[in-house]
Amino acid sequence: MSKKITIEPVTRVEGHGKVTIHIDDEGNISQSRLHIVEFRGFERFVQGRPYWEAPVLVQRLCGICPVSHHLAAAKALDVIVGAGTGDGLTPTGEKMRRLMHYGQMFQSHVLHFFHLVSPDLLFGIDSDPAIRNIIGVAKKFPDLAVQGVMMRKFGQEIIKATAGKKIHGTGAIPGGINKHLTQEEKDSFLNGPDPLNIDKMISWSQDALAFLKGYQKENKDFIDNFAAFPSSHLSLVRKDGALDLYHGVLRAVDSDGKKILHDVDYQDYLEYIGEEVRNWSYMKFPYLTEFGKEKGWYRVGPLARLNTCDFIPSPLAQKEFEEFKAYTNGKPNNMTMHYHWARLIEVLHSAEMMKDLINDPDLMKGELVTKGEKRSEGVGVIEAPRGTLFHHYGINEHDQLTMANLIVSTTSNNEPMNIAVNHTAKQYMQGQQIITEGMMNAVEVAIRAYDPCLSCATHAMGRMPLEIVLVDNNNNIIDKKRR
Repeated sequence: MSKKITIEPVTRVEGHGKVTIHIDDEGNISQSRLHIVEFRGFERFVQGRPYWEAPVLVQRLCGICPVSHHLAAAKALDVIVGAGTGDGLTPTGEKMRRLMHYGQMFQSHVLHFFHLVSPDLLFGIDSDPAIRNIIGVAKKFPDLAVQGVMMRKFGQEIIKATAGKKIHGTGAIPGGINKHLTQEEKDSFLNGPDPLNIDKMISWSQDALAFLKGYQKENKDFIDNFAAFPSSHLSLVRKDGALDLYHGVLRAVDSDGKKILHDVDYQDYLEYIGEEVRNWSYMKFPYLTEFGKEKGWYRVGPLARLNTCDFIPSPLAQKEFEEFKAYTNGKPNNMTMHYHWARLIEVLHSAEMMKDLINDPDLMKGELVTKGEKRSEGVGVIEAPRGTLFHHYGINEHDQLTMANLIVSTTSNNEPMNIAVNHTAKQYMQGQQIITEGMMNAVEVAIRAYDPCLSCATHAMGRMPLEIVLVDNNNNIIDKKRR
């Protein structure tokens, strides 16, 4: 008899979503889907507002990655006010924004790994859910928990120093930034008491990588094979091919490493990327138009960025990157759980870049803003923690926003996450008659690897309800689990 399994909501991710899994009469998975059940609507909310409000308004999309939306919007408005496309700001303006962005990348990646992912790694996918959470980690691995909290605190202090507030700051404005770094802030970041100084952050970033690589070595079959599948990958890269989380050109490679999007200007993104709508989800399905809806989908985020770039421009992270690339003999890494490895390499890179920027004298002096000839339209793209983030705005003669289009990082990962859910369902649920908590969590582990922001809202911390119902083709309940 056919059955339907529903997981609603998915936990330890930002926002609300559900998973449905259909099992046919022979016990085979016939369909599995990740449904996004929230409606964002910001593209409509901002219309009619003065354009300079956009960087402050749109970051309300998210409480954990507001800086990404803040900067993507500001970059789009840079184009509108004639300040260029990311590399046309004053040295102070660009470097202060970069420091803000690396602080954001650092704290968001750390929160995801230590708070949301580590319980699955430390206790196991099918362990007791009463201990498989951040409270359980704090009790059994207190040093690791403290490390995660303090690393996130440091990143947020960087954001506060550059954006004015830890959450929903106002630092980035059209054409630049509205403050310098103070001497007191610089001294605090460089020479603050342990552990709140940049050298400790670099050391702890290396420790986190060592921990994960040790775990991978001991659990190779699980890490390498869990929800692994070939895919294309897309991200920004610097014009010389380096990893650049703040600015660059768009590059995509296929599963073999062949370039399929050749370092194009992101102002022209609409020539290369389309979005498909499906009636069972509020989230769209982006694709490279050259390859069509069925074959043009791609992954974004840490794994994609390390697959598309040629090198990392910071020495410690570059060394880790070389080890990462050697693992697959230089070919793209298509192993979903290796998102965590790539994410921690970016944590180390962000720490190194923050140290360089904190020591840069341009942050403490110099012009903050530049402007030029006004335009009616602009695109801003940045590498958010979860992947490539697009903000596109148009204005009228009254300086009001008339159009907004956002392709949020998780939107690009929509199809890959659905494929990951299908792989995991087939591995753990095919042929089963009884639902176990471990089966439910396995599906969530596949989704969590992408660190999705399902509503682009805050991380879903705390206890959330989850229910799976197994029914036959007459809608009779066979089994039901709730937590």
